[in-house]
Amino acid sequence: MLFLVHRIPFPPNKGDKIRSYHILKYLAKSYDVFLGTFIDDEEDWQYEGQINSLCKETFIRGLKPFSSKIKSLSGFVTNQPLTLPYYYDDTLQKWVEAVVEKHNIQKMVVFSSSMAQYIDHPRYKNKTRVIDFVDVDSEKWRQYSAKKTWPESYVYKREAKRLLEYEKSVASTFNASLFVSDDEARCFSDLMGVTSAKIDYFFNGVDTHYFKPDEAHISPYQEGEKVIVFTGAMDYWANEDAVTWFAQEVFPDVRDKYNLKFYIVGSNPTNAVKNLAGIDGVTVTGRVADIRPYLAFAFIAVAPLRIARGIQNKVLEAMAMESCVIASSSAVEGIKAQGGNLILIADSKSDYLQQITLLIEQAQQIKSIGQAARSFVVRQFGWDNNLARLGLFLNNEDTTVHNDLACQVEAKVEALIDAQVETKAGKHS
Repeated sequence: MLFLVHRIPFPPNKGDKIRSYHILKYLAKSYDVFLGTFIDDEEDWQYEGQINSLCKETFIRGLKPFSSKIKSLSGFVTNQPLTLPYYYDDTLQKWVEAVVEKHNIQKMVVFSSSMAQYIDHPRYKNKTRVIDFVDVDSEKWRQYSAKKTWPESYVYKREAKRLLEYEKSVASTFNASLFVSDDEARCFSDLMGVTSAKIDYFFNGVDTHYFKPDEAHISPYQEGEKVIVFTGAMDYWANEDAVTWFAQEVFPDVRDKYNLKFYIVGSNPTNAVKNLAGIDGVTVTGRVADIRPYLAFAFIAVAPLRIARGIQNKVLEAMAMESCVIASSSAVEGIKAQGGNLILIADSKSDYLQQITLLIEQAQQIKSIGQAARSFVVRQFGWDNNLARLGLFLNNEDTTVHNDLACQVEAKVEALIDAQVETKAGKHS
């Protein structure tokens, strides 16, 4: 099995690395995996041994973000999406060609559109090629362009157009194109203008044995603090935008009214995020060893993402910890957990003020919502069941029957959760 990933799939501490790591573990159970990947964070070189232990052979290249951005500018000349030259490496290309020929590799999995270029060639047309796009990246660039001013808006709009053209080309030649949710798969089908059995999805999962309420956790907060928490990689623009908006527009009102604190927890905060610590009541932690205590002892968790695609791991992890989550519609679109029984939805300042006030005044709801949320995640987002869908495409099996069965299971799960929530709500009343 050839597995190509744009970023080393370890440690599983951010969205794309969580998904790619579990895919690698799943593939390693059945195949000798030949992994080609990049490291774009110097701290990640220490994990090379963990990845090697899961693979038959690895080829890892260092990637310097600044020089790669310069290299990506060649896309303007070649009429490519800038993403492709950013992640292109001639030595990796040669390794791919050599290892496929030497070991007669017949099955290939690509993680993200940027890595498809290494096997997007007629010589591999008779191989089983599966791409996990995860999200519709071209659509994300289009959303970014609407939020930016010129010249960034032009660059992002161009990237959206060029990348969509490339995504369509890859999908037309690969055996399967997979996404993180049925919404993302449907979005891509609409953009392709076709409905195809080759376009499908498998959900992200959560390690619910790791992310669970545990009395052993020790509160990271000051005694008496009532905390709103946001968790996520803080060098990701959508996260930066979310916390900036919340800290500046929403938080001051609830801080003054209810004496709340706002903790922004996540690695590599940008200067814009660090500056938010200048707002009274806001704490920016940077990288932490364990995010679970921050979720376990928070009053509520928020995910006020104004741009989001697919499934947000931060939301699933908070739900698994029995946190009461307030999130934007975009942040929960792929999770299918809308409604006050599992998660509270807020898309505007007034929505957040209303939901936070509701929870302050009816604090007993927090526990029941958190318990129902965890039950939902445990049943719907286990890695083993979700990754089994990937296995069907690798073995060229018909997924129609499996999809029908999945719909039946989802309906039964929702009925069980609704019954559980009604029972708990009755006890509280």
